[in-house]
Amino acid sequence: MTSFDYSAPFFTTYWLQIILFGVCFLLGVAFKSKRPYHNRSEDRTGRKDSTVESYPTPGTSQHDDDAPHIPYSFKAYPGEEMVRRSGCFYGEMNKRRSVRDICNKQVPLEVIENCIRTAGTSPSGAHMQPWTFAVVSNPDIKLEMRNIIEDEERINYEKRMSSQWLGDLAKFKTTWSKPYLTEAPYVIVVFKKLYGISEDGERQTFYYQEISASIATGFLLAALNNAGLVTVTTTPMNAGPRLRDLLNRPVSEKVLVLLPVGFPSPDAMVPDLRRKPLGEIMSLLD
Repeated sequence: MTSFDYSAPFFTTYWLQIILFGVCFLLGVAFKSKRPYHNRSEDRTGRKDSTVESYPTPGTSQHDDDAPHIPYSFKAYPGEEMVRRSGCFYGEMNKRRSVRDICNKQVPLEVIENCIRTAGTSPSGAHMQPWTFAVVSNPDIKLEMRNIIEDEERINYEKRMSSQWLGDLAKFKTTWSKPYLTEAPYVIVVFKKLYGISEDGERQTFYYQEISASIATGFLLAALNNAGLVTVTTTPMNAGPRLRDLLNRPVSEKVLVLLPVGFPSPDAMVPDLRRKPLGEIMSLLD
C-alpha cells in the first residue's frame, strides 16, 4: 500500500494530478464550443423525436421564409410642418372625453370598420396581433350584455369595491347602472388572445397579449375620436367569462374592455376635469 506524507503541502504532493485535470478540462471546453449545433428534436440516428421540442439554429428564425422584407416608405416633413401637425393632432385628442350620455343615432358601419382597421395597425409582440374586436349592434344581445354587467356591477359597488375606490369615483357620479350599453348603436368588446391555434392544430404562443391589445385599444380610441364619435372605456369586472360565452368567443380569448360607441346625446354632460400639464408627465434628460 502506498504511504502518503500528510505533512507535505497539498500542491507539492498532487501537482501532477492537478495539471492533468486542468488540461483535460480545458480540452473539454474547447471541444464543446466547436461542436456543430445539434437539433434536439433528432436522435443520433437522425430520426425525429416528436416528444422533444424543436429549436431553430442560432441566428435564424423559424419564420424567416414567411417574413420577406420590403423597403420602408417614409414621408419626411419640414420642422415647422411637424410642429403644426403634432399640435393639431394634440388639439383634436385634447377634446376627447369619456362620454356616458350616448344617443341611439345610427352610425355607418363603414366608420366602425375603418376605426377597427386603424386599431389593427397597432404594434404587437412578435406581430402576433393578439386581439379580437367583437362589434355588437343587435339590441337583444346588447340588452343581455347590459344585464350581465349590471348584475356584477351592483355587487362590485355594494361589496367588492373599497370605500376609497368609491370615493374616487364620486366626482363622476357613476353607479352600477350602465344605460349606455343599450342606448349606443354599437358596443365594441375588445378581447385579448391568450394563445392561438395554427391551421394544423398546433398551439401558438402569443407574447405581451395584455400590452399589445391595450395599445391597439388606444389606437381605436384615437380613431373613434378622429371620426367624430364618443365612447367610454368600460371594464366589466367579473363579467368577462359570461360575456365571452354570450358572444361565442373561444376560451383562448379574455375580455379586456368594452366601448359603447356613438354620438353624444344633445344634453350630454362630462365632469370638469384637469389634465396634468406636460411638466408632470414628461421627464427630459438632455
